[in-house]
Amino acid sequence: MEEFISHSLNDTEEIAAYVAKKLVPGGFLALYGGMGAGKTAFVRGLVKAICPECLSLVHSPTFAIVNEYAGEKVTVYHFDLYRLNNGDDLISTGFYDYLDENAVIVTEWSELFEQDIPDHAIRLRIEITGENTRRITIC
Repeated sequence: MEEFISHSLNDTEEIAAYVAKKLVPGGFLALYGGMGAGKTAFVRGLVKAICPECLSLVHSPTFAIVNEYAGEKVTVYHFDLYRLNNGDDLISTGFYDYLDENAVIVTEWSELFEQDIPDHAIRLRIEITGENTRRITIC
């Protein structure tokens, strides 16, 4: 387990760049944390490190459920599971088909579908500890 304290968006992006080095095509990053914790900001930093040519595309996939960032070397699929109600909803997104892609998959609100997160996933929790500070724990 590794733990970091972020004091700014820049810190969060630097921590994300560190985590990006651990992800290879076929990798999975499960994000945990409450509303406003900084999960999407973390994904921005991750995409900036993995496929910077896609950085301008990064936004919360809350209403789209999944965003695709197709980089020159790797594709990142960014899921927001918050609006899904059950396993049938997860199936309808094509979630399990994405697992077969040679891509990096990132899920926000992973705690809602813990049973569907692969065993090999890197699990990362973001906790709000102050107005601008976050505790980021990697398992």
